[in-house]
Amino acid sequence: MYAATRSTWSVFNQTDEGSEERKKISAISLFIEDMMTAGGENQTEPGMLVGNYSGNLRRQFNGVIYEKVASIWQWDARGEAPAGLITGIAHYVRLQARYGTPEKVKPGEGERWDQGNGVTARFLSYCNQLRSGFVADMNRKLKHGYTDGYFLDLLKMPVDHVWANYKAKYHYK
Repeated sequence: MYAATRSTWSVFNQTDEGSEERKKISAISLFIEDMMTAGGENQTEPGMLVGNYSGNLRRQFNGVIYEKVASIWQWDARGEAPAGLITGIAHYVRLQARYGTPEKVKPGEGERWDQGNGVTARFLSYCNQLRSGFVADMNRKLKHGYTDGYFLDLLKMPVDHVWANYKAKYHYK
């Protein structure tokens, strides 16, 4: 979990130990059970997936660790942000660590920018291409709340315009 934490801090541009932007967390616990819950500093991943998983289990497990650790360190706008944006940021960290998205979403796929998971992770990757450090800056803003206007602040375009450009780039309507 140490490598996942360091990777998350790097994505969020929080590599300085005393950074005020970094959450103050002294320990992280991971419990593997037959149900999935998420909250605070404890993350639970469904154990049934391990027994039924047919792909590269080590890669999948590491990807889940990166995703769950990222969800601990990221800001959640005090519950005001779209849930899909929050899960998308965690999946973006996983994607940046080269563990892919569990649902194997391709760039440009999806119905909405805030659909969550891999769809939003791919969209955030596009946003980060438009403006280096976008995801880190968005996470920083999420410390205090959320508004769609953050996209306008950071990318100089409304989120719906960014989404339309993203879909057009990858030839999806």
